[in-house]
Amino acid sequence: MAEKRDYYEVLGVERGADDDTIKKAYRRLAKKYHPDLHPGDKEAENMFKEINEAYEVLSDHDKRSRYDQFGHAGVDPNAQGGFGAGGFDFSNMGMGGFGDIFESFFGGGGGRRGGPMRGDDVQYGVNISFEEAAFGCKKEIDIKRIEVCSDCEGTGAKPGSQVNTCTVCGGTGQVRVQQRTPFGTFASSRPCDNCGGRGQVIKEPCHTCKGKGRVRRSKKIEVSIPAGIDSGQTISMRGQGSAGAKGGPPGDLLITIGIRPHPIFERQGPDVILEFPITIVQASLGAELEVPTLDGHVKYNMPAGTQDGTVFRLRGKGIPYIRSKGRGDEFVKVNVEIPKNLTERQKELLREFDRTGGGSYEKNKNFLDKLKDLANKGAKQSRKSKDARE
Repeated sequence: MAEKRDYYEVLGVERGADDDTIKKAYRRLAKKYHPDLHPGDKEAENMFKEINEAYEVLSDHDKRSRYDQFGHAGVDPNAQGGFGAGGFDFSNMGMGGFGDIFESFFGGGGGRRGGPMRGDDVQYGVNISFEEAAFGCKKEIDIKRIEVCSDCEGTGAKPGSQVNTCTVCGGTGQVRVQQRTPFGTFASSRPCDNCGGRGQVIKEPCHTCKGKGRVRRSKKIEVSIPAGIDSGQTISMRGQGSAGAKGGPPGDLLITIGIRPHPIFERQGPDVILEFPITIVQASLGAELEVPTLDGHVKYNMPAGTQDGTVFRLRGKGIPYIRSKGRGDEFVKVNVEIPKNLTERQKELLREFDRTGGGSYEKNKNFLDKLKDLANKGAKQSRKSKDARE
């Protein structure tokens, strides 16, 4: 198997390139090697895949940092155990990282009186293609979350061993403490030292979870991404986060979507924008264009005399609305390309066209006359204003 090329080399950018430079390089190369422009070309197809793989890593700050530090091994899902090419895992961030701290200090955070405590939310990011965002897709992701220990079923005790109610706190996990001060005596509660705030005393802890009743595990979950989703939007999967403590409900899985840029399309809400090159002949005489859309190519009869920068609309060829029926539109801006390296014959034909009034002064005479009239009118108004002041 061939060794992978350096991702910076693939995109042709320096190692310290900023996000905008990386994005521009990706769009240029992806457009150059897009399969639609090279049907049946296996080499172009492989190049397109390599470009997408490089951009997916270098456009994500977390993955790029790991790649810069460890190379390809830093973003290899087999080497990293959960850092897949399709997503980035935040399960160790946010409140999840503080949960164990609160539990160690207060015997379960929100369960200070020994009650159930809701599990932490798990946050995860998924990068998808432009088309997947438009039409929806299913993705299998590998998350890390806290689950109830299957060996002890959450008790924290070795299977078959006995769990006793704490005799010091009576099973509440809290003890009341009185403290005398110059302002009087104050009462407060603190976690029970005897049971560590659990309310129960475990004689023989479970070997798997070390008496905690919960363990961190990897879990594969299939996510349905709806059609029309936009970059930065979050999908919430209730109850798929970390398990709660002391019988509390689990948290949620929050999946934030990132969308890779398309080599030829841009998105504005539900609409798709496309810049389409045409020749001078097509613009002058009109033509039947084969215009790419998200649904494939469609025919469009462009009228004769179409000017550079003209925008026409293809209704219903945009992005599906995420919360209702229907789709946005595709707006196609035509760019007239001026030919270079003309042959002598082509130059002569253009001169002949110019001599017959196709593109010189005679054609623009009316326009120039209007400009002259407008200038004369402005001069007359200026003189009248001057006479009135005098």
